[in-house]
Amino acid sequence: MTDLLLAGSVALLVSMLGTPLLITWLKAQGIGQQIREDGPEGHLTKAGTPTMGGVAIIGAAVIGYLVSHIEGTFTTRGLAAMLAVCAAAALGLADDWIKVHRQRSLGLNKRAKAAGQLIIAVAFSVVCVTWLKVDTHLSFTRYNSLGINLGRVGWVIFAVLVIVGCSNAVNLTDGLDGLAAGSSIFTFSAFTVIGFYQLRHFAIYRNPAPLDEAAMAAAMIGACAGFLWFNAAPARIFMGDTGSLGIGTAIATLALLENVDLLLPIVGGLFVFETVSVIIQVASFRLFRRRVFRMAPIHHHFELVGWPETTVIVRFWILAGLCTALALGAFYADFLSKGGTG
Repeated sequence: MTDLLLAGSVALLVSMLGTPLLITWLKAQGIGQQIREDGPEGHLTKAGTPTMGGVAIIGAAVIGYLVSHIEGTFTTRGLAAMLAVCAAAALGLADDWIKVHRQRSLGLNKRAKAAGQLIIAVAFSVVCVTWLKVDTHLSFTRYNSLGINLGRVGWVIFAVLVIVGCSNAVNLTDGLDGLAAGSSIFTFSAFTVIGFYQLRHFAIYRNPAPLDEAAMAAAMIGACAGFLWFNAAPARIFMGDTGSLGIGTAIATLALLENVDLLLPIVGGLFVFETVSVIIQVASFRLFRRRVFRMAPIHHHFELVGWPETTVIVRFWILAGLCTALALGAFYADFLSKGGTG
């Protein structure tokens, strides 16, 4: 428990202190967000707001995670996950830099970005099945809970889809001040609780490194909370793809390592909601030349029907919290069914 508190508090402190310093530096360098012209008209006033704030989030999370191990030892699982998160953040940083440097709302082209995501996801997944000996069964709330073994190749394909899908889902959600950062706090809270329970009940969950994974989740909570202080509406800084790709990869890797991959769509229900809205919009337009929503992702639809931005954000946070509660309820119900008592 001390490790989790240390990871979260250090990450929070570093994020709270580091984010304003980053804002000052970005403003001095003239590094600001380019707003897409086809977005909501009210967002045009946000042009020039410092971006690439994900540097503060991921940097603070890494520091919090490292400090929490002062008296302990690192695990290869935790280190592999953090390296994947840093790699994804670096890819996002390149995307953000191109946007700023070329003064446009588009960064890396789709092929380059997709290739980068695939390389990171494949590398992590292969490491999992070769060195980390991750269980290759599909799992809902615990090790081999469904009895379906994908095999090493099948699991790698599945894991790549989870990582790429999750990072893109958070990226789509990052469209309103504080929406992605606040929602992510709920999601990482679930993984912290799950990791702690897996530590106390190894016989049920058989996770060899639950404390390390929970420490990573706690560090992400602190980092996102510290950043949210400055990212809440009206935002003084945006996380950019640096933050959204890093956060999405962290969520995916934690779900895979904690053997709750099929619980992920519930834990991250808000991100699924946002992604499905885009899929529906694109499919409807291509098939019928009609749009279901005024604009996708769906948070923009609610803006255009008259909801104030802060109303959309808070209501979506409530949805994220309910998804987290539902996921933890399912996890705990399964825990009790296996004879758990505390």
